[in-house]
Amino acid sequence: MTRHDDLPKAEFAFPGPVRDQLVAAILSGAKTSTTTLDVEFEIFGEPIPVVGERQVVVDSQDRPVAVIEITEVRKLTVGEIDLQHVIDEGEGDETIAQWRASHERFWHSPQMREALGDPGFTVTDDTPVVADRFRVVERLDPAAP
Repeated sequence: MTRHDDLPKAEFAFPGPVRDQLVAAILSGAKTSTTTLDVEFEIFGEPIPVVGERQVVVDSQDRPVAVIEITEVRKLTVGEIDLQHVIDEGEGDETIAQWRASHERFWHSPQMREALGDPGFTVTDDTPVVADRFRVVERLDPAAP
């Protein structure tokens, strides 16, 4: 078994129903990509992932549920997101427009704007993002110590 307590955390969305859905999609294999605002790395003081890096996925109770390995990292803009990335996010979006609408709801939410420290934060086609792909390398039992 891989040691995971020394790995960086992969936290998808905020704790709650959205994170629970995303974690379930990761565990089922439906979600193999994700998109993060570039500004989040600066604000939260986290490095941009690199290919080969392993991270531990945590659920809404901050329990480790899986270890993922980053397989691709692309820096681009919201307007450059492609359909394959959208589908691989495993969130049910079938078009770039659907993806954009659902992600804007999240990125423009009061919780995200508060986390970013910008009550007027707004995404445009030119907003920098990091689009990465990953694979599950180990499933963890969240009940285990």
